[in-house]
Amino acid sequence: MFGDNCSNILTVDTSPTPPSEISWVSSSGSSSGLQYPQSSDRMFLWAGSKTDGRNDHRTIYNKVREYDVLDKRKTVTALRAGEDRAMLLGLSMVLLSVMMYFVLGITVLRSYSDRVWINETTCTIVNSSIVCDVNCSYSCGTECWKHSRYPCLQVYVSLNSSGKVIRLLHNEETQESNPECFYIPKCQKDYAASHAMVQNISESLKSHHTVQCFVDPTDRMDCAILTQIYSLVTVLYSLFWPTFTLIGGTIIIAMVKLTQSLSIMYERISHIKK
Repeated sequence: MFGDNCSNILTVDTSPTPPSEISWVSSSGSSSGLQYPQSSDRMFLWAGSKTDGRNDHRTIYNKVREYDVLDKRKTVTALRAGEDRAMLLGLSMVLLSVMMYFVLGITVLRSYSDRVWINETTCTIVNSSIVCDVNCSYSCGTECWKHSRYPCLQVYVSLNSSGKVIRLLHNEETQESNPECFYIPKCQKDYAASHAMVQNISESLKSHHTVQCFVDPTDRMDCAILTQIYSLVTVLYSLFWPTFTLIGGTIIIAMVKLTQSLSIMYERISHIKK
């Protein structure tokens, strides 16, 4: 139909040969053109194994990285929890010290500022004797009170600075309880024990002859006291623990804030280097 001039035709072998054996064949029986190479199953298997190795390597790397991230998150969480506890401790200490300052301010500091016997001087014992007995009551149980008595010791002293003779009291509380007696022992059932204790105090005062006492510089009080309850030493001692607590809480808060600031600076420097 196309004539005899066509010398070369495309022939295809219809025999069941593999696709790799398909080739271009000329009419003269010689093969020409592009021939497809046979596929190698080994090559595809080797390539597949190589790809699987890379995936496994990446999977292991990702897992290790995830573990590192989790460890870092756990560490950061633990550090934040520790910082929160330390901050709470510091704030609690500061709050406790403020409350202690408030209580001491309305008790010890107020009594110290309102004290009358300020000037210290030397007193010479003029007379020390038990003059009478004073009735008192002591507790014997719940809503149970019994009556007893204690000896009243009166002590008179002479002020070396002015020569004035006045009564001597033990402390400020004696002035409020019974200003006629030098010392008020605890009321108890055994009167003999109270009498012996007061007698020993009287003999001790007589043996010393002179003692250091505190007087009122305004002369509003006609008596002197032997010891001060609310002295400067007492006030400083009572303020020691609140001050120590306040300083400790402030140091803890400052250390937590410093640690947080250093952590933020370290993170910024790490990001800049990356």
